[in-house]
Amino acid sequence: MSIDNASQPIKPLRIAVLVSGSGSNLQVLINAMQAGALPIEIVGVISNREVAYALTRAKDANIPVAILSHVASGKRMGIKTFETHANEQLIAWQPDLIVLAGFMRVLSGSFIDNVPAPMINLHPSLLPVYKGLNTHKRVIQAGERCHGCSIHKVTAELDAGQVLTQAVLDVDINDTAESLQARVQKLEHQLLPWTILLLAKNVLSLEVNNTPSQTETYLPKLPLQLLIDG
Repeated sequence: MSIDNASQPIKPLRIAVLVSGSGSNLQVLINAMQAGALPIEIVGVISNREVAYALTRAKDANIPVAILSHVASGKRMGIKTFETHANEQLIAWQPDLIVLAGFMRVLSGSFIDNVPAPMINLHPSLLPVYKGLNTHKRVIQAGERCHGCSIHKVTAELDAGQVLTQAVLDVDINDTAESLQARVQKLEHQLLPWTILLLAKNVLSLEVNNTPSQTETYLPKLPLQLLIDG
């Protein structure tokens, strides 16, 4: 008798989220987890800012948090100190996946290589173009016709890891950097849970190569794209 693997329950993917700001994407994941729409368990949230509203969202959902923002003197925690404490916390939580969602510190290659799980980042541009900051303003200034967001595997080189998925919209002639940011954020709220669902179901793998072998040429080339009328 054959077994239909598609009917088998999916083991929840243990996720740790790193944040710096309001946490709107974290809230999307919390909502999806609580509704049973995503097979995930958010095991903890790390913030490098003690005033990040994302912490309130996590606490309201009874998700453990770690605030790695300041030392006793009140100065900003150095990146090496942050990484030491963050890695200890991640080891304690034992996630299957680490998600950078609006996390605004550049992490070292040593940290990235030694965390206990693969790490993905949500970036507000169609990588490989417009790496770094101020992406919406730069897109407007360049007169681009398309814009969007990307989810990529985190590597030591900034915003340069394998792009897994993207969501795309048309830039309107009347768009400003602020309006474009708001529109792209709506894409982010769809792209992040979709990507995590694909990872949880093993449709996507973080052990990826953008040049498929001959036996894999029937598979679509990464990144997978969502074309959304935004």
